[in-house]
Amino acid sequence: MIIGLTGGIGSGKSTVAKMFNEFSTVAIYIADIEAKQLMNTSKVIKENLIKSFGEDVFKNAVLNREFLANIVFKDKEKLKVLNNIVHPEVKNHFKKFVANNSDKDYIVYESAILFENNTQNQFDFIITVYTDLEERINRIIKRDNTTKKEVLNRINSQWKDNKKMLLSNYVIDNYSVKNTEILVKQIHNILTKKQCSI
Repeated sequence: MIIGLTGGIGSGKSTVAKMFNEFSTVAIYIADIEAKQLMNTSKVIKENLIKSFGEDVFKNAVLNREFLANIVFKDKEKLKVLNNIVHPEVKNHFKKFVANNSDKDYIVYESAILFENNTQNQFDFIITVYTDLEERINRIIKRDNTTKKEVLNRINSQWKDNKKMLLSNYVIDNYSVKNTEILVKQIHNILTKKQCSI
């Protein structure tokens, strides 16, 4: 069973993923981390990034993330180009991950752009993590040492929360760690029962 875990940037998806990771019968795949690694190691991705965004997209053979972010978060078409380059390689990588974790009750695939990439139909269930917009903005400014304008560019490149929640099986309102832990345990119990009944 494969579960999609999503939510807007700064919503606390990573925190929720860590909570699911506490269960020994669950495997976690963080698409953003894996994508970043593949962007630095995959020959196919490297060649296509240089072709689409120029030589400056890599600095000393390492992905120039700031350069790339400045392009794609201001232009939805460029963001689409980036996703079309990276996503197929991540998809192949994830298939291997699933095969290597076939003994688990379920696998959680965490991605901020699960709906934006039109991959929602690949999952048995979808969980969306929700947090108040102002709280998200403050978290990202603090975490990434960036400006409100840059944060809003990134937020506006993603689907609105209410749209994601309508298409999700479960919603975690991440307003406090304690509440989130309770919701994660409840969802885990439901999912393991569903897995047993398959």
